[in-house]
Amino acid sequence: MNPSLLTREALAQFAQESRAAFEAELKTLVEIPSISADPARQGDVRRVAEAARALFERHGGKAEILETSGNPLIHGWFGEDPSCPTITVYNHMDVQPANEPEWTAEPFTFVVDGDTYRGRGSTDDKGPAVTAFFGALAARRAGVPLNIHFLWETEEEIGSPSFAGGLNRHKDRFKTDAIVVSDTVWITRGKPSTPAGLRGLKGFRLTLETADHDLHSGVVGGAARNPLSELIKVVAEMMDGETGKVKIPGFYDEVVKPSKQELEEWANAGFSVETFKKDHMITGMRTEDPIKVMKRVWGRPTMEVHGVVGGYTGPGIKSAVPPRAEVKMSCRLVPDMDEHTTIDRIRAFVNERFPDVQFHEEHGLAPFKGHVTGPYAEAIKDAYRFAFNAPCSFTREGGSIGAVKTMEDILGCEVFFLGLSLPSHGYHAPNENYDWEQAGGGIAAFAHYFQTVSGIKA
Repeated sequence: MNPSLLTREALAQFAQESRAAFEAELKTLVEIPSISADPARQGDVRRVAEAARALFERHGGKAEILETSGNPLIHGWFGEDPSCPTITVYNHMDVQPANEPEWTAEPFTFVVDGDTYRGRGSTDDKGPAVTAFFGALAARRAGVPLNIHFLWETEEEIGSPSFAGGLNRHKDRFKTDAIVVSDTVWITRGKPSTPAGLRGLKGFRLTLETADHDLHSGVVGGAARNPLSELIKVVAEMMDGETGKVKIPGFYDEVVKPSKQELEEWANAGFSVETFKKDHMITGMRTEDPIKVMKRVWGRPTMEVHGVVGGYTGPGIKSAVPPRAEVKMSCRLVPDMDEHTTIDRIRAFVNERFPDVQFHEEHGLAPFKGHVTGPYAEAIKDAYRFAFNAPCSFTREGGSIGAVKTMEDILGCEVFFLGLSLPSHGYHAPNENYDWEQAGGGIAAFAHYFQTVSGIKA
């Protein structure tokens, strides 16, 4: 190993010299509309897998496309020395739809605007994936004695429905000492943060049908049942719309409050309510106390209404009683909560109180509780400090990454996070972007991380 190639100065030079290649590779991936939720884009999902394989082969690595019952996995790697440790980096190559009218440019046209990169997938999650890849190239150039593997999936945005089956099928290829995920968001620029937990997700729908066609409200109104108003009542009995508090008996029984140490870490993470509102374009908050906001987003479960379907939604008013209605809902679950226990409680509540309402269970993602101590956790903190010249805080992530708990369970190793995205990058939003400051620093962070973990003895 040549440590002189792994100094901050040498890695900054490597990043700058690699910038044109970095941008070219990111352009190739961003301009493939790999929308996993859209059946019409399945060919593009396959195309992004082929492009990912070619990326590895172009830069001296090896890669293969692994089939699943759904969309494929991409396995790329540098190094196959059984005497060296192995680290696996996880990212995803599928993206959200991009049909929002607020886009200022074509979402699948890669735009370089100074140090900013624009396009769907630029930060979620193709930009961080290419960053980790170039970090691996820097480590390989320096001769770091480490097998660096990459696991890129193409179904993360739809809950990774085929991931567990595919990983089980191919798990012999992924024997690894630890996994690092680069698909998370800092609290603010200049203050690295990494989650020590992810919320899980459980979706469900409520439907009610009381007739087979629209009814004249003047003829039957007052006598006929109205499924829209009844479902509104159901939701009101399940949760307080003003405070967000869930009224289902036992809903909070397994919730463990954040420790004093966790709260201290959160307080040092650089969270600002004003920045939070600006980054997410929020005009109304349930509370503006920063600690309460962090607790609600990271440390508390939620129940949310996502959509109400039913009745007339055109201009003016159609004075009819609708025959059917639907409410789409989900819960975010914190570590120590069980998705099956939670959904059973909700179903039992609905069935007992409102037997006519049909309950439909949807997909779920398990919550995840990570590790904040040990050599791999310290390596993450050290990598951030080295590359960004700032201490790292362990926080939590309000969102969900279904693959994380799956990898921990199937591969039997610890999972950590080395994310690079910022709230201002617009995860899932129009005008999604990434930037060179995070990419250049991220290349150095990953290279330093690989150097550090190469010395960890199993």
